[in-house]
Parts: sequence; C-alpha cells; structure tokens
Amino acid sequence: MKRDWPIDGRREWLVRRNCSLTPRQTTVAWAALLCLSLAIGLFFTWQGAWYVLVFSAVEMTAVTAAFIVYSRHATDSDRIVYEDHVLYVQKVRGGHTSTISLDPTWLRIVAPQRRRDPILLIARGITVDVGTWLPEEPRRALARELRKELAQ
Repeated sequence: MKRDWPIDGRREWLVRRNCSLTPRQTTVAWAALLCLSLAIGLFFTWQGAWYVLVFSAVEMTAVTAAFIVYSRHATDSDRIVYEDHVLYVQKVRGGHTSTISLDPTWLRIVAPQRRRDPILLIARGITVDVGTWLPEEPRRALARELRKELAQ
C-alpha cells in the first residue's frame, strides 16, 4: 500500500494487486509454454500420433485465455484521495475506471470483521469496498489510518 505525505491538505492512498510477474516476464512465460506445447505436439505428429497436436492446440488456447484474464486484472487498483473535504475513491477493474466521491461528514468506515472482508466506506447510502487485495493486518491498518485522517 503506497501512501504519500500530506501536501496542501491532500492525502492519497494507493492499493494495488500484488503481481509476481512483470508484463515482460508474463509474455516470456506465455511464449515459453506455447513453444513447449507446440514442440511436443509437432514431435508426436511427426511420430504419427497427430491427435496429440489437437490436444496441444486446446492446451495452448486455454493457457492463452488464462494469461489474457491475468493480464487484464494485473493493473487493478484502488486509489483513495482526500482533498478539499471530499473523499474520492477511484477503482480500476479490468481496464475500467470508476470514480466515486464521498462526503466525509457522513462517512462511516467499517473495518474488516473477518479475515477476507474488505474495508467498507459508507456515506449517504453509497457503499464502496476498498483494500480487497491487502493482507488482513495492513487492511486493518489502512482502516485505522483513514479514520485518523478523516477525524482531523
């Protein structure tokens, strides 16, 4: 979770997914898996077992679909900005961005009760969940930090 220092009354928190592979590493892993599967399929086709190439093609399709889904959500994030007495929550999910503004006067921050619960920000009938990807203790720390900052 990235935080910034307060500048001119603005505070910002950024919560991102923890992706173990960079985009370049993801592409290399994908290409290596496809090359290996294609090599095995071609080898067995050369030996007369052409149906192995069909299964190899199905496998390559499944691997490609999985990597596309992984790549679409690798940049998912929650950005929370407190500025000019307004709390903005920008959510990026699968390349789609939505921004919600909340009135801190009416804001209630519900800390996670169970292990996998997100932080809930509730104001005037609008509920936004944030911190989904954080481990349990950093998620609770973010809830405490948001409460402390908005209480000032």
